[in-house]
Amino acid sequence: MDRRALLGLAAVAAAAAPARASSGGGEAASGESYFRLPVVTATLMLANGRRGVLSIETGVDVPDAALRARVRASGPRLRSAYNEAAQRFANGMRPGMPPDVDQLAAALQAATNAALGRAGARLLLGTVMAL
Repeated sequence: MDRRALLGLAAVAAAAAPARASSGGGEAASGESYFRLPVVTATLMLANGRRGVLSIETGVDVPDAALRARVRASGPRLRSAYNEAAQRFANGMRPGMPPDVDQLAAALQAATNAALGRAGARLLLGTVMAL
């Protein structure tokens, strides 16, 4: 393949990227509405009787501008609510069984709504590991 054609294609793609991000209509771009939070951890019992760690990557998508400001201000409150919900979830896990991600997502979404005082922020899960 011709290198000049490849470089030209890369330049066109780079120029088109800001146009696609700004054409979101009335909604915020995904970069503006997404907040990544620190990894949530909880202790759990492993099948061999030793203690393990449940590690959960979380983020919140908030399309509403007013609620987005509240999420920025409520970062420590959200982290505390997530840590509490994750520890309750880990305490209920059976040793040696994989985590039920749907149940975990529901518990963390409820913690999100409770910490913010209303619905409107959507919890997004990344990697969930039980080690």
